[in-house]
Amino acid sequence: MVMTSSSSALPDIRQQLVLRAPLEKVWETVSTAEGMEAWFMPSNLEPVEGHEFVLEAGPFGKSPCRVTEVQPLHKLSFQWGKDWALTFELQEQQEGTAFTLIHSGWDADKLTEFGQAHAIVRERMEQGWSGIVQKLAQVVSE
Repeated sequence: MVMTSSSSALPDIRQQLVLRAPLEKVWETVSTAEGMEAWFMPSNLEPVEGHEFVLEAGPFGKSPCRVTEVQPLHKLSFQWGKDWALTFELQEQQEGTAFTLIHSGWDADKLTEFGQAHAIVRERMEQGWSGIVQKLAQVVSE
């Protein structure tokens, strides 16, 4: 059997939409603990590079996270659990704020902390994220 160098990486989950809200309001909603709780899950997030925090993932318990990049008003990235990275990108537009969510770190050969295959969880998460970003859209337009 010949070993190839092809990776077992799975594609990133990407969700994009234009939020009918000012950039500052969207940033506040995706980069603070209080804001994130309104649309995603409770945490003790602070938008500071290197800040370690916990996402309260309900039945899955507490997920350790660490902020890896902050570009105020435009980008927030953090490590989520042992394998994943989550990035929120914001761009001001005439009709509001373009929001992109990127959930990366998927690998067909890996299992999550909960023993589930990445490939299975990724499908579930892709469905879940589409609902979650719609909730974000509701929260920021209030």
